[in-house]
Amino acid sequence: MNNFDSAAENPCSVVKATGLIGLGLLGSALAERMVECGTSICGYDTNAVQRKALVQLGGVECNSAEEVVRGCDILWLSLPSSDVVLSLVNQLRRHFRPGQIVVDTTTGDPIDMIAIGKSLLQFGVHYVEATVAGSSAQVRSVQAALFLGGDAEIVQRIEPQLASITSTHFYLGPVGSASRFKLVHNLMLGLQRAVLAEGLVFAESLGFDPNETLKILQQTPAAAAVMQSKGWRMTTHNYEPQARLSQHLKDVRLILAQAERNGLNIPLSLVHKELLEKAEQLGFGDADNSAVIEALRHPNARAQ
Repeated sequence: MNNFDSAAENPCSVVKATGLIGLGLLGSALAERMVECGTSICGYDTNAVQRKALVQLGGVECNSAEEVVRGCDILWLSLPSSDVVLSLVNQLRRHFRPGQIVVDTTTGDPIDMIAIGKSLLQFGVHYVEATVAGSSAQVRSVQAALFLGGDAEIVQRIEPQLASITSTHFYLGPVGSASRFKLVHNLMLGLQRAVLAEGLVFAESLGFDPNETLKILQQTPAAAAVMQSKGWRMTTHNYEPQARLSQHLKDVRLILAQAERNGLNIPLSLVHKELLEKAEQLGFGDADNSAVIEALRHPNARAQ
């Protein structure tokens, strides 16, 4: 495992012809970072509002995914699942050309990611996993990290763009390695959010003010980074999304599927899945993942 920390004084670097497909929470944050660092971005999303937002950032709106692929040397993907990536790669088969690099930020099934890499290699296209450890807000503030999988030489080739997003990125090995490690990361981070949610609800039930509880806990051995990023959202019911709850539920299902393949029992993640499913049923699927606390506040509420 190697940590490629950028040593450049100014990580911003102009890279020719960069495409981006998927301009949601994460994709738009990636675009903002790269445009800010001087990279010319041409992008596409099925949502016209997101495409216009890219133009406002200084990027170029494309009318189709095919147009993006034809006009770039490096293509970034920020899509909901590896199923969607597989479908897109099949759709774009005749538009790829040898030597292109596809950088995929999608949190997906490692088996799918390996299949995607093999499929692209048939066209002479290089595939790099660049899964993101952090929310869209953390990407914008350059506080996220990247887990990288693929050919080490190709990873080094895209270093200027990686450095425009974060100075902290870890090369983990061939394709499949980054997506597996992202599941480890998301398991631990998601459970930390669930623990925080349960602790705050427990404190409320004992008559303690949740905001005061949070302030005190942050000054004790129970303190965790998730308190800073998600605690105030839970105490103020502010669920404007930085990372959607339904997306994390998708990740937990991937985690459980991988554990089953490995013959491993991970009971805390099973409980976590149930909490996320309850929150989704209550109508918080598109809310920030901190809304998992609502499943604990309203355990007997009917789904909306």
